[in-house]
Amino acid sequence: MRFYPFDRAAGKSPDIDLHPQLARDCLWLGRLAACQVLLMNDSRYPWLILVPNQEGLADFDLLPEALVPMVWDDIRQASQALRTLFQPDKLNVAALGNVVPQLHIHVIARFQQDAAWPRPVWGCHPPLPYAERALREQTARLCAALGVT
Repeated sequence: MRFYPFDRAAGKSPDIDLHPQLARDCLWLGRLAACQVLLMNDSRYPWLILVPNQEGLADFDLLPEALVPMVWDDIRQASQALRTLFQPDKLNVAALGNVVPQLHIHVIARFQQDAAWPRPVWGCHPPLPYAERALREQTARLCAALGVT
């Protein structure tokens, strides 16, 4: 499985190639122990996507055994960052892959008053990209909470 490289004007990019859909829909925030951290560019939801640092993975059972606990630790770290920053009513964690076959894990802070509640966020509304200033503020807060630069 080979994907296009992530193109970011700031010169930062993930260590692995991202599926074109992830590259279009997300902004790269940095690296955790086992995963690249992306921010879904939809201002309706605090929404992180974790992509394990290994090419060619489609499903959890394909993760090398040594990476499994590290990926789970990254999921917990992302979840705790979202909980601390946003105090959501619920955290959704999912790895579907029906549209994007590259293994990626969604970590989404959900609120009873959000645009999709109680339904899944996928396909409910077109994404509402962040305004430039809000994006700068959101990425700074998330990077600080996650300990990424």
